[in-house]
Amino acid sequence: MMKTVKNKAVKKNAAKKQTLLFYTIALLIPFAFFVLLELGLRLVGFGQHVPLFIDNPAHPSYQLPRPDVMSRYFPANAPQPSVTMEANFILKEKPKNGYRVIVQGGSTAAGFPYGLGASIAGTLDQRLKPSLPGKHVEVLNTAMSAVNSYTLLDLADEIIQQKPDAVLIYAGHNEYLGILGVGSNYTAMGAGTSTRWFLKLKDFRVFQLIQDLYFGLSQSNETASRADSTTDASIESKGQQSRTFMAKVAKNKAIPKDSSVYKQGLEQFENNMSTLLEKYQHAGIQVFISTIASNYSGHPPFSSLPLEDNFKTIADEIFNNKQQLNETQRISNLKKASSQLMSSSSADLHFKLARLALNLNDLKLAKLHFGLALEHDQLRFRAPSAINDIIRELARQYDAALVDAEKELAIRSPNGIIGRTMMLEHLHPNLQGYFVISNAFYNAIAKNALDKSFELKPFLNVSIERAWEERLILPQEEYYGFATILNLTSDYPFTDNPRKPTLPKPSDWQQQAGLDFFLKKVDWLNMMEASLNRYKSQGNQVMMAKTIQILADALPHNGLYNLQIAEIKYKKKRLNESLYYYRRAKLAGAIGDAIDNNISVLENTLNKQSTKP
Repeated sequence: MMKTVKNKAVKKNAAKKQTLLFYTIALLIPFAFFVLLELGLRLVGFGQHVPLFIDNPAHPSYQLPRPDVMSRYFPANAPQPSVTMEANFILKEKPKNGYRVIVQGGSTAAGFPYGLGASIAGTLDQRLKPSLPGKHVEVLNTAMSAVNSYTLLDLADEIIQQKPDAVLIYAGHNEYLGILGVGSNYTAMGAGTSTRWFLKLKDFRVFQLIQDLYFGLSQSNETASRADSTTDASIESKGQQSRTFMAKVAKNKAIPKDSSVYKQGLEQFENNMSTLLEKYQHAGIQVFISTIASNYSGHPPFSSLPLEDNFKTIADEIFNNKQQLNETQRISNLKKASSQLMSSSSADLHFKLARLALNLNDLKLAKLHFGLALEHDQLRFRAPSAINDIIRELARQYDAALVDAEKELAIRSPNGIIGRTMMLEHLHPNLQGYFVISNAFYNAIAKNALDKSFELKPFLNVSIERAWEERLILPQEEYYGFATILNLTSDYPFTDNPRKPTLPKPSDWQQQAGLDFFLKKVDWLNMMEASLNRYKSQGNQVMMAKTIQILADALPHNGLYNLQIAEIKYKKKRLNESLYYYRRAKLAGAIGDAIDNNISVLENTLNKQSTKP
């Protein structure tokens, strides 16, 4: 009897095990199918892997951020924005005495519209080399137009692999209408968790296959693409080069303050940046994160709600001054009306109130309403003030160095309000503005150099006046930037009717070269080399040296340019910079006893300087 019961129990357990095995196999079959499909797709070369860093094809000792890295977010058959990263280089193997800085951010961090010479990376690289004797300084740009916190987070692991000593961040304007933004036409899968999953899955070939099939079968995408092409052709026939990215990106053109989409943008920024800073903190990398700035006084709101009916009478009295009040009386009335109009959601109203307050010299009231005008601008190409609040809190939370670029720009602006003296349009700085932002980062690095853990002693200060005088940007590039802004502001959202930009006639051969570059009659390298020859023929030593250095920085594999600037710096006793370029010249193939001797002398001299207390 006992034996029978025991046999039944054994059979029952065996049946349970068989059932469990059956379900396990059933679950593993689709998993195995996808694994085999993934391996098969990789084996036949389907799909793409788009790393952030690639080897320099001209010299294997250098790496550069891949210019078309944004293609990692789009299937080959899907419409893609024309967003690229300007080529700049670091050594593939970081030297023992290396001080490596990597910059992350959007178009402002990248130096738009001037390019690398005006960027945070470009201006700091020029300034940190003489500041850090004995250090091999590399400041690398990974910033590019239209990216937001999703891209910054997505690139973080690859940046960490480059062993940077510091990461500099200037970002926050593109959370709504940038690539993967909550109100953008280039949104992956909605917002929040789904977009993060997209970033995790995007490199799997099975996922890419599904993407390709989706976009291939999507009639709506094909229709949108045809409509976009038709519009582009129409614009080009009027003389404009093409529709700008800003004209194409905005899907959600009305994002009211405190709406659900507005809150999603803040939430994604806070979550992504928190994870980003946590990664860098865990890797032991110092982060310098900056507040971001907008044009408050010099740019009206892009999109505003109409003035509420219950405020129209008050506004009419304030703006039209029907009672013919004097200035003192008008200021008094304005202050009273301001308290009543504070709750208005009309961005246009607040902008007009701010301009009136500025004209009446009530700066406090002007600042208040310029801020409210930006807050209630429904077309979110500019970040609301809450983004800077998040930046300040995250810097405190993750022990990052806070760089208050917005404050520095305001200090240098008339009446302490950022406007046209620092900005080109809604948020991109002019050259002076870029140097203020760069200077804020430089001062933060210099301050942190006092901390022994960063081992940046001695730190030799280079004044902003000297940095400005030696800025590595030519008049040709300045004109190109000027023309680019005119092109940008000739399209949506700056105007509802796209038009051909009217470019002023170039005043000299330098501006003519910049115009030819803008019109794509010549590429950047040919423009620079032609300019160098022109400066040589004029005997303009200052501009020759500047152009050679720009070319040497752009072409690390060119031994001639690097050797030439090394010798120029050597004669000027700019020792650390001279050594940097001598080493690059030698690595590029330049040979000679004089080069080896100069490198030896410079190394000995700088080693002595770097060991001084």
